[in-house]
Amino acid sequence: MAKMEVKTSLLDNMIGVGDMVLLEPLNEETVINNLKKRFDHNEIYTYIGSVVISVNPYRSLPIYSPEKVEDYRNRNFYELSPHIFALSDEAYRSLRDQDKDQCILITGESGAGKTEASKLVMSYVAAVCGKGAEVNQVKEQLLQSNPVLEAFGNAKTVRNDNSSRFGKYMDIEFDFKGDPLGGVISNYLLEKSRVVKQPRGERNFHVFYQLLSGASEELLNKLKLERDFSRYNYLSLDSAKVNGVDDAANFRTVRNAMQIVGFMDHEVESVLEVVAAVLKLGNIEFKPESRVNGLDESKIKDKNELKEICELTGIDQSVLERAFSFRTVEAKQEKVSTTLNVAQAYYARDALAKNLYSRLFSWLVNRINESIKAQTKVRKKVMGVLDIYGFEIFEDNSFEQFIINYCNEKLQQIFIELTLKEEQEEYIREDIEWTHIEYFNNAIICDLIENNTNGILAMLDEECLRPGTVTDETFLEKLNQVCATHQHFESRMSKCSRFLNDTSLPHSCFRIQHYAGKVLYQVEGFVDKNNDLLYRDLSQAMWKAGHALIKSLFPEGNPAKINLKRPPTAGSQFKASVATLMKNLQTKNPNYIRCIKPNDKKAAHIFNEGLVCHQVRYLGLLENVRVRRAGYAFRQAYEPCLERYKMLCKQTWPHWKGPARAGVEVLFNELEIPVEEYSFGRSKIFIRNPRTLFKLEDLRKQRLEDLATLIQKIYRGWKCRTHFLLMRKSQIVIAAWYRRYAQQKRYQQIKSSTLVIQSYIRGWKARKILRELKHQKRCEEAATTIAAYWHGTQARRELSRLKAEARNKHAIAVIWAYWLGSKVRREYRKFFRANAGKKIYEFTLQRIVQKYFLEMKNKVPSLSPIDKNWPSRPYLFLDSTHKELKRIFHLWRCKKYRDQFTDQQKLIYEEKLEASELFKDKKALYPSSVGQPFQGPYLEINKNPKYKKLKDAIEEKIIIAEVVNKINRANGKSTSRIFLLTNNNLLLADQKSGQIKSEVPLVDVTKVSMSSQNDGFFAVHLKEGSEAASKGDFLFSSDHLIEMATKLYRTTLSQTKQKLNIEISDEFLVQFRQDKVCVKFIQGNQKNGSVPTCKRKNNRLLEVAVP
Repeated sequence: MAKMEVKTSLLDNMIGVGDMVLLEPLNEETVINNLKKRFDHNEIYTYIGSVVISVNPYRSLPIYSPEKVEDYRNRNFYELSPHIFALSDEAYRSLRDQDKDQCILITGESGAGKTEASKLVMSYVAAVCGKGAEVNQVKEQLLQSNPVLEAFGNAKTVRNDNSSRFGKYMDIEFDFKGDPLGGVISNYLLEKSRVVKQPRGERNFHVFYQLLSGASEELLNKLKLERDFSRYNYLSLDSAKVNGVDDAANFRTVRNAMQIVGFMDHEVESVLEVVAAVLKLGNIEFKPESRVNGLDESKIKDKNELKEICELTGIDQSVLERAFSFRTVEAKQEKVSTTLNVAQAYYARDALAKNLYSRLFSWLVNRINESIKAQTKVRKKVMGVLDIYGFEIFEDNSFEQFIINYCNEKLQQIFIELTLKEEQEEYIREDIEWTHIEYFNNAIICDLIENNTNGILAMLDEECLRPGTVTDETFLEKLNQVCATHQHFESRMSKCSRFLNDTSLPHSCFRIQHYAGKVLYQVEGFVDKNNDLLYRDLSQAMWKAGHALIKSLFPEGNPAKINLKRPPTAGSQFKASVATLMKNLQTKNPNYIRCIKPNDKKAAHIFNEGLVCHQVRYLGLLENVRVRRAGYAFRQAYEPCLERYKMLCKQTWPHWKGPARAGVEVLFNELEIPVEEYSFGRSKIFIRNPRTLFKLEDLRKQRLEDLATLIQKIYRGWKCRTHFLLMRKSQIVIAAWYRRYAQQKRYQQIKSSTLVIQSYIRGWKARKILRELKHQKRCEEAATTIAAYWHGTQARRELSRLKAEARNKHAIAVIWAYWLGSKVRREYRKFFRANAGKKIYEFTLQRIVQKYFLEMKNKVPSLSPIDKNWPSRPYLFLDSTHKELKRIFHLWRCKKYRDQFTDQQKLIYEEKLEASELFKDKKALYPSSVGQPFQGPYLEINKNPKYKKLKDAIEEKIIIAEVVNKINRANGKSTSRIFLLTNNNLLLADQKSGQIKSEVPLVDVTKVSMSSQNDGFFAVHLKEGSEAASKGDFLFSSDHLIEMATKLYRTTLSQTKQKLNIEISDEFLVQFRQDKVCVKFIQGNQKNGSVPTCKRKNNRLLEVAVP
């Protein structure tokens, strides 16, 4: 049986209101509350008609899996809960099936998730379109263009760790089957001022940090770069590292993406060389220098950076140096060269860096377009994805915010126009009467900005081109003259006010009433940023570069193509590109994604209502809802409407056999819904008021509960009947089986009784036969027994006779043997020598000793000196020999073992032996030091550059180099010092700086004192009256006390030929300046575990607590 498809709807299990067109009542507060309620339940998408509202969750949600892609694939827009996949699927199917070009407009402020939304749209389209090697390659190239553009065009800001600092519009081209053929990317207004300066808490573009973090040492050396960020003035250091961002891994990702997109190896190398050149430009610094004519000119402080830049770019060093110091102005046939002061030189350097990076970014976009453009000439369908800056209102708004907000005004204008157009077309298509909708038309604001004669951009261009002194103040004065009466323009000298001036505004500002609210613009920098001036000398220097890419970026530097015309301003260029974009968008069917940032902390689960309210206003969401629901708030095709509500009418339930529209008419008449609340279109039912829809939903919910009760009742009846029939069938089966069992049991009982009777009868017969056989057997056995006894008696008699005869014969033989022995002894006695017994004894003893040594040869233990095994003694008289032999063997194998030692090992064992003689059974710490090798110089001073100064100050061989704790004479607290022992001196040095603090000749050391306990404290006593003893004796604490004391003892003995006195006592006196202080060691519980502590009790007592 086929699996039944479960139909769902936007209205099922709805949290809040999924489509805010249905929101009732409609005001700003209910819109925000609805967004917050859905956000708290992880519902980040909400509809306004066909517009998707996306609230950034700042965390990963499990709603983008391949299963979700399949859920939304080929589904009606309102069939499932709101999702960005629903809009993507609607746009893709319209393009594929209806042959309509689409565009997806993604707007919102920085950090709202625009870039992620564009990635999701592209990944969904890539997942649902066709498959195949060529198609997959195109999809992969389109997707991999994102990491490249993000690396060069995105940066960390205070609002977003991956903020797009440029606008991007991508046209994805498809064939008639809906398979991608390629794409074209357009970029708008890269924020190139970020290259030279970043606000506090923000970074430069990602690629700089990725290059320094992820490039190999070989590549960095080739690019003449260092990995340290602080070496470059153009990189901000307060936020160089971003939590959760691995710049090194991202660099590898970008290089891989460039390879996939189609960049050649030499192109990637050229791009990285340009990036390195931009970084190093920031390190060029200038100094003033006075000329003979009294004018100041600038000179480069350190020409090494300039030299490296010229080596990277292939520019002659003198040419670039002159371009930074002089400016040439050409007018017809005349050339005027003027010197640049320091401020102008820095301006020229930064202008070059900005232009170099901006043109590199444009080249990257064009190069990507070459790789991803469609290769065929067939007719194409196009889906555009626009990811552009949202409306920006900061504390300080400048030229960038002005043109960004101008772009958003144009997008809002086209949004309202296309939305109304779409509404009107649907009404006409469905044959519904169209009524005029009142709404705010922001065309007057767009005209204020872009008007060719009196617009702000036109006046800014006119001011930039005007001869004479041009400043931001003169530009503001011009605005006050021309725009002062405009109702959406305000300044301090605004004439539209009832008063002569507006004192609430600063002098250097003007305010524009945008559709999203009033924005105050600082006029400072408008003229310079609009001019975007790069001196011709620098352009010509760049064109002379031996670097092919850099030369291609500055075609105006070619002397053969000198154009004396002033280049177009930044404002006019942006205005033209926006006009082209608007024209492009108007030819396509629009789809909108409005992105909202819930908080400024980039944290999950936080919804700042004030911040969201601000975005709701400037995104015009409330206006959008009002426009959408001005006529009919809800519309739905007849089939799904009838399918959803047919249970409310007996005539349509459970099946309606006529046309769907007729069924809906019958349904609405049955429900007695007022005629003015709905209208019938050609294919849809239109509902005017959301309350009517909610009433239908309430009736449906109640009817579903009634139907559920009916289903439960029928199911329970069926279940009970089925159970009864099953019980009756089971009773019959059980009865039949029981009767069978009872008969089987009765038969078994009868059979068992019969068998018992049979066994008793057979037993009686067997016992009777047995008795007869036993009697017969006893008779036969009695005769056999009597015969056996008789034969036994006869045998015993014969045996006794034979034994007596044998005894007599044996006695005779013994007597004969004794007699022969006596006879022989009498004959031999005269020949027996007197010392034969001694010889036999010595021979026997010699044989025993020989046997002993031969056995010892095979039982000798191993040659290890620590092997204590020895064969046991075989005879008592060999006891002393056995012990002496053991001693001689042990001495011999010890000598063999010692012969293997090197001189260094002999010295170590001599020191260990010396330590044993000094401390064994005297110092509790000694046993733990036996297994530790004596290393001497624990601090590798010769290898550590930190102690180079200390190494140079010591000319003698260092015997000990160890960090010890020097006990303060005043309070008992410890200070880390480096303890150095040489052939003639004992030195103390500072651990951090390596500076020598004290130097004591070994001849001035008289004694070393320590306790008998398990601690590392020891005192070094100095000769009274010596120069080293001016401050008194030293008291130290060390983890290598035994080694240090042993080496000090041996070194002193070697140099002075006198033994150093080692005093081991739990109380001893030390000389601190003029006072003698008693150091006393006691047992105590330590707060810090097993570490001894030292405390000054009074002027005469220093107490050391040992655990």
